[in-house]
Amino acid sequence: MEHEAAARHFAALGHPGRLSVVRLLLRHAPQGVRPTEIAATLGMKPNTLSHHLAELEVAGLIGSTREGRSLFYSVRLPEVAALIAYLGHDCGRGRPDLMPTLPREIDMDRPFNVLFICSGNTARSIFAEAILNAAPGQRFRAFSAGTRPNSRLNPFALEVLERNGLDTSTLRSKHVAEFVGPDAPRMDFVFTVCAQAASDECAPWPGQPLTAHWGMPDPAKVEGTDAEKGLAFAKAFGELHRRISAFTQLPFDQLERLALQQHLDRLGEA
Repeated sequence: MEHEAAARHFAALGHPGRLSVVRLLLRHAPQGVRPTEIAATLGMKPNTLSHHLAELEVAGLIGSTREGRSLFYSVRLPEVAALIAYLGHDCGRGRPDLMPTLPREIDMDRPFNVLFICSGNTARSIFAEAILNAAPGQRFRAFSAGTRPNSRLNPFALEVLERNGLDTSTLRSKHVAEFVGPDAPRMDFVFTVCAQAASDECAPWPGQPLTAHWGMPDPAKVEGTDAEKGLAFAKAFGELHRRISAFTQLPFDQLERLALQQHLDRLGEA
């Protein structure tokens, strides 16, 4: 990376508001986020956000795409990666004491621990936990949690699980704090399955697990008859079942970490 380009990027990130925008977009990467959602999450006025987005786009750190009437902003991952590399390899001259610790490789000799997160932990993440734990073999141990968990599971979600023959006796709504303590299982994969959970600020996970955003609509927000609501939950279950089935079929022992990350991102976009 050229020195001038790096200086331009640092200048753009030097404002706390713009840095907050980039941090939020990175939690959704590689998917994009609508400006209205960014503003609501960060508590930022629309005109202030527009100014920050314009500055970051001119700097080359983010880009925008239009889908129908909606505009989505996303981080330009190669630019961010180049900026981080510039700090370590150019400014830091590759000093090992300045370089970040490399992420650990996944331990192939034990089951993979997988955590699914949504805001309420009452339906989508619960679906994912139950589906993965019912997968053939003993390669995965699935857990779920919420950033703002409710006290009880959604009855429509429980009905769908029971109709598909999945055990619901041990399922409960949990807070993500249960999975960050010293006695918590060390996660290999962490997936967010709702936009709110991806937007919520969380500390880095111990052990640097692979992460991805598998966002999908909240079936609990569907209005109408019980039959229409039930159909929404069934569709969410089916979509998660499809993604998780594809996830379990990945050749984990043949993929390097970067290639595996790309597969996980593609599953979230499918």
